[in-house]
Amino acid sequence: MSDSIGPSPFVVSDRNLALELVRVTEAAALASARWTGRGRKNDADGAAVEAMRIAFDTVAIDGTVVIGEGEMDEAPMLYIGEKVGSGGPAMDIAVDPLEGTNLCAKDMPNAITVVALAERGNFLHAPDVYMDKIVVGPNLPAGVVDLENTIETNLKNLAKARGKSVQDLLLCTLDRERHEEMIARARAAGARVRLLSDGDVAGGIAACLDSSQVDIYVGSGGAPEGVLTAAAVRCVEGQMQGRLLFEDDAQRARAQKMNPGKNPDRKLDLHDMAAGSVLFSATGVTTGALLRGVRQYPHQAVTHSLVMRSKSGTSRFIEGHHNFKTKTWTPQ
Repeated sequence: MSDSIGPSPFVVSDRNLALELVRVTEAAALASARWTGRGRKNDADGAAVEAMRIAFDTVAIDGTVVIGEGEMDEAPMLYIGEKVGSGGPAMDIAVDPLEGTNLCAKDMPNAITVVALAERGNFLHAPDVYMDKIVVGPNLPAGVVDLENTIETNLKNLAKARGKSVQDLLLCTLDRERHEEMIARARAAGARVRLLSDGDVAGGIAACLDSSQVDIYVGSGGAPEGVLTAAAVRCVEGQMQGRLLFEDDAQRARAQKMNPGKNPDRKLDLHDMAAGSVLFSATGVTTGALLRGVRQYPHQAVTHSLVMRSKSGTSRFIEGHHNFKTKTWTPQ
């Protein structure tokens, strides 16, 4: 009989790739954790990039970095357009080898290593500009919040959808001067506000996880980080909108070139930023609301990771115990 029972090879491959991505973010976290609290953010970032690049060499994909450390002449590794993987299905890669370099350097919460993967052509090619973002979690009415609304309207609509009062809501945003008016208005409306010094990928994901207590993430941050956040939000069926913010015509032209035929000023929905089947992995470097940081011992370390698949909607928290006496790769 030609019919077969059981998962298709694509599904099996998809699942295997999800676990392979965890190894990539673990490697970057283990390498950068050695620089935690040393005040040398560039060394921490460089260690994460190098470790992630080496780990990608073992992943069975034909990968192209579309969100990376910059252009080829700006970044020696994991630059936009770089090919990674040992061969396999054509995939686009979005990476932030160390999200929160300052957090790692100062041993502050929420430094993480991040990778997202999608079938070729399904990630927004985002230039290194700011993006206005708004994120809420799953199981809410479509369009419950919108970038076009005032913060007061968004909080009121979200509170009603959650069966809460605005006073029960927790808003998360980056602690930046550009957000001061929005923060003041949110507090005046009654909401509590959690301020992050850095790390808006972790903040955006937190809005989708009940364990974080965050109800909504709002504010502007890096566009590449916005694509990574969108990948994670897709996996848990949350809601997100974004809009690229340009300082000049040159930045707008760059965005137009990267996404031909698209209006660079348009409001982006979740599928504009991350479409198709998406995989996401993050590993904690320093302990935060999302993940525990790397715990280091003389000959071993313990990592805490989150891996998600949009196809199944499954999220897994994985604790890895790494024995450096037997591990084939160890941080230098």
